[in-house]
Amino acid sequence: MIRIEFSLADKQALNYQRYHHPHPRVQIKMEALWLKSQGLSHQKIVRFTGISSNTLRKYLQDYLEGGIEKLKEINFNRPTSKLIEQKQKIEDYFRSQPPANINEAIAKIEELTGIKRSPTQVRLFLKSIGMRCLKVGFVPGKSDP
Repeated sequence: MIRIEFSLADKQALNYQRYHHPHPRVQIKMEALWLKSQGLSHQKIVRFTGISSNTLRKYLQDYLEGGIEKLKEINFNRPTSKLIEQKQKIEDYFRSQPPANINEAIAKIEELTGIKRSPTQVRLFLKSIGMRCLKVGFVPGKSDP
């Protein structure tokens, strides 16, 4: 069990932030530490807040490292695509020579950058740079163009 001595100011800040912080994940962190400041055991804190004991230990370590400000940090792991680094080159090429279909786009991206992606990933990437698939029809043989 990690033992922490909380100052009165920290207890008041934790009590305020557990209800008034705009992000719900930070509110849970503040609630867990506020319960710790009230002398509850780790087992009870885990049960009341619905977090795991490892998560509680992580929150306590964060508090020891950086105080309440460290608890306010929200770090989500958001991987970025390697295509983003080549975005301008791909976009310039496709603006001048739009692909007829996704398979053609996949082949051209692989040729330009050496990066191979699935059709779904290429579709999402093209959508993110503002391109979209257009359905084309045909002109009937007897029509007057």
